[in-house]
Amino acid sequence: QVQLGESGGGLVQAGGSLRLSCTASGRTFNNYAMGWFRQAPGKEREFVAAISWSSYSTDYADSVEGRFTISRDNAKNTMSLQLNSLKPEDTAVYYCAADTKYSMVRYGLPRYWGQGTQVTVSS
Repeated sequence: QVQLGESGGGLVQAGGSLRLSCTASGRTFNNYAMGWFRQAPGKEREFVAAISWSSYSTDYADSVEGRFTISRDNAKNTMSLQLNSLKPEDTAVYYCAADTKYSMVRYGLPRYWGQGTQVTVSS
């Protein structure tokens, strides 16, 4: 089992920045690919970004490419998502996720999920 916990959400004005963090516990962190997903009110949960265990591979949704950056620190069992140039349409609950297979994270079927952290962007 892997337990995931997100932090860093909040309220920010359009154009601003936030940094989300995900802390993992329970199993060897660097065995897992990690990712971020988000769910806006009335919409389905969608992929945001993924990172392989070594950080060699990363992927982003087109809607956040160039504005968001995913990273991880295996020594600290943490993963982060830097959100820059935020837009009102980025408003959502952001979820941290993990799986031993990168493809499962990238294509939206990770085994482990966090509880989510709210990001609200005002116009």
